[in-house]
Amino acid sequence: MKILITGAAGFIGSHLVEKCVELGYDIKAFTHYNSKNSWGWLDNSPIINDIEVISGDIRDYDSVFNAMKGVDGVLHLAALIGIPYSYVSPLAYIRTNVEGTYNIVQAGRELEVENIVVTSTSETYGTAQFVPISEQHPAVGQSPYSATKISADEIALSYYRSFNTPIKIVRPFNTYGPRQSARAIIPTIISQIANGITNLKLGNLTPTRDLTFVKDTAKGFIEIFKSDNLWGEPTNIGMNDEISIGDLVYKIAELMGVEITINTDQERVRPGKSEVERLFCDNNKILTNTNWKPDYTLETGLLETIDWVKENINIFKPTVYNV
Repeated sequence: MKILITGAAGFIGSHLVEKCVELGYDIKAFTHYNSKNSWGWLDNSPIINDIEVISGDIRDYDSVFNAMKGVDGVLHLAALIGIPYSYVSPLAYIRTNVEGTYNIVQAGRELEVENIVVTSTSETYGTAQFVPISEQHPAVGQSPYSATKISADEIALSYYRSFNTPIKIVRPFNTYGPRQSARAIIPTIISQIANGITNLKLGNLTPTRDLTFVKDTAKGFIEIFKSDNLWGEPTNIGMNDEISIGDLVYKIAELMGVEITINTDQERVRPGKSEVERLFCDNNKILTNTNWKPDYTLETGLLETIDWVKENINIFKPTVYNV
């Protein structure tokens, strides 16, 4: 089966490409065009010679349509994902997340692609109104980012309902692991400690998150892609567990053998009504409808992430806030 993966050069996308190749899929990797001809995390991947890389722009219908020719399925991950920058430039998120998803589903409709998986996010739920959060939880856009992802989900699902386009929605809760940028909380914590900083600068410590290791998230994508039972609806990927950011900080410090103190950096604190206070995944649907089962606990995932950040510490700027 030939699969196009968009956002293939990114954090989750590169892990997903590698897992798909391992499983024997024929992969086209769609990466963001740039003049340096950089393929992001795929540049040094051991599978780089086993895939076809196509550079383009998810906002450009022509490049999306041409990339989708001849494929049996699409795993669509390309997106702008940093929540803080969505406060700075909401329109950029509309163009990438909403129009980009439209390009995928419209091209898929025209080309009669058999299986299209669109990536959502647990941020579409907003602060939990009940826990654990099932796929029936209301959508609440608490940031421009989450609003665009809600819109993208609904565009995709409307194609399933209106044109019978074969759509599935993957809704991962917070994913972490090797290759994640310092805009995310876990590499922010690890990179500061690994650089000898023990007085950490962080944002709000009270929100809770349900954390999945990236290799388990990638496996979840594939299992949902393979399922015959999940058409036209979202499916969560998460651990059915939660930890507060404050407790997470101290857990990482303990694993790294360091005593730390925390300073609140107001630049890192979301606006009050925009902060998602609680995310706690109901993963019953994916467990019931697929063969997915996580391989990593929070501790084993954090230890692998700590090792990776230490090995790649030169790419982090621990004293700079990554928007």
